[in-house]
Amino acid sequence: MAKVEVKQLLEAGVHFGHLTRKWNPNMAPYIYMERNGIHVINLYKTVAKLDEANEALAKIAASGRKILFVATKKQAKDIVAEKAANVNMPYITERWPGGMLTNFVTIRKAVKKMASIDRMKKDGTFNTLSKKERLQVDRLRAKLEKNLGSISEMTRLPGALFIVDTMREHIAVKEAQKLNIPIFAMVDTNSDPRDVDFVIPSNDDASKSIEIIMSQVTEAVAEGLAERKSEKAETPEGKKEKGSKKKEKENKEDLKPTPDKVDTKPTPVVDKVPNVTVDVEATKEAVKEDKKAESADADDLTKIEGVGPKAAEALSNAGLDTFAKVAKADADKMKDILTEASSRMAHLDPTSWPKQAQMAADGKWDELKEWQDSVKGGVE
Repeated sequence: MAKVEVKQLLEAGVHFGHLTRKWNPNMAPYIYMERNGIHVINLYKTVAKLDEANEALAKIAASGRKILFVATKKQAKDIVAEKAANVNMPYITERWPGGMLTNFVTIRKAVKKMASIDRMKKDGTFNTLSKKERLQVDRLRAKLEKNLGSISEMTRLPGALFIVDTMREHIAVKEAQKLNIPIFAMVDTNSDPRDVDFVIPSNDDASKSIEIIMSQVTEAVAEGLAERKSEKAETPEGKKEKGSKKKEKENKEDLKPTPDKVDTKPTPVVDKVPNVTVDVEATKEAVKEDKKAESADADDLTKIEGVGPKAAEALSNAGLDTFAKVAKADADKMKDILTEASSRMAHLDPTSWPKQAQMAADGKWDELKEWQDSVKGGVE
């Protein structure tokens, strides 16, 4: 596999992080500098971490386990689907089905349902149904194909997960952690690297950045598959390789991420970093893309009684841009945010906002409306 160079990553914009006010402090070891209000990722560390991840992914592929690729954001879904399909690996690009890993038996039932519909069409049973029933079955088949078509060949839990944007795919991260499935991920400056076993610090918003990282990763997977194929060809047919269980155990031990050697000696790495010249126009475009991506994921906080457009903007700027985040936020903290943003919002009382946000996050809109009708101004 051709090793990627820092220059290639630089040209693809892998070094662009998020706005400095959106950063996660745990990403500090992977950040080189701040320029024009944007964090710049240390690409030497990206290369080191990418090599480590590729080595582990190749071992998983060589062991015969599947690697599930997850990316539901608009910029990544087409790239991930194409690259994962090239190496015959399952992928989720539409919507993460809750319980995909922790309730895998139920997901498999849905996949089997899709297979049973296909059998109905082959044996002629489908034609015996009424027109309305055929239409309903076709719609169900199309829905299952859209959400689960790419995992129809996955008969057991994957050996690893590769995720683009851990913040967006936080449910997938939690499920993998619960089942001790290794997590590989592109981690931007606004994400928490502690949730990931194999961190690849990189820009997870730009399509060029995602494509170059995915190309390297799938190339490593392809090498692992080729290695497994050659081993099968060398092994006599019908004869199991001795000590296969022992070998599998050793592979699992090898998959444990090595300590970040780059972090222990940061000085030489920093010295090697080229004098990055950031194009102002390119930076502005990156900021615009960043804002678009963030606004697409944000919820309309004005649906909470007492939250106006200015208050919603202040909360979003402080990182509370979804109902789920507001539901977990402290009322006093939100009061400080509003007062700091503008003295005109100092009179607002956010005491009931977490309660309303929780109802919105759970999709209980009727209950929320009933509550708002009974309480004026959003204050109990």
